[in-house]
Amino acid sequence: MSSQDKKQSHEKSGSTASLNQKLNVQHSSEEGADDSEVVATTPQYSYQELQAKFEEADEKAKQSWDRLLRMQAENDNTLRRAERDIANAHKYALEKFVLELLPIIDNMERSLTIPVDEETKNSSILEGVKLTLKMFYSALEKFGVQQVNPEGDMFNPELHQAVSVLVDPNVKAGTVLNVLQKGYLLNNRLIRAALVVVSKADVEK
Repeated sequence: MSSQDKKQSHEKSGSTASLNQKLNVQHSSEEGADDSEVVATTPQYSYQELQAKFEEADEKAKQSWDRLLRMQAENDNTLRRAERDIANAHKYALEKFVLELLPIIDNMERSLTIPVDEETKNSSILEGVKLTLKMFYSALEKFGVQQVNPEGDMFNPELHQAVSVLVDPNVKAGTVLNVLQKGYLLNNRLIRAALVVVSKADVEK
């Protein structure tokens, strides 16, 4: 290679290096400008502002947790109510059936209170009625049915319904003198109140 060719090659290499250097400087300037833009667009908060934002986020988290707890409590209550309703449905499923039987029992009991002569009193028909009633009572007890027959007890408005009051100096006021119709409980829940006559105090004394 001649000295002139070497000179031209050296000049080209220098020009290329110079151009690359200029490009690198320009690229670095652009990157610096981009970094400046990022820094410029990033919001700057004071300590008080950050504290306020933290408290706001904490309050929202507490509210969300409270809502979750209330929803859980409501779900639990709904489940308990459903379980109670199902249990009561099983427990008191016989209520309508028992109420249909009670008038039959009432009439059979009344038939035993009708005055009869000695021959009828000892008849097989009367004994059959007594035996049938006994079987009714036994069957009802097996299914949680109890009689309310409060004659001689103190009047209880939760179990008894007073249809009349009488003055009786021989007993304390509020005593059940007579039971016109027995009451009944189904699994300790009143399904029919007893109809009773209650004593009262003599206000003329």
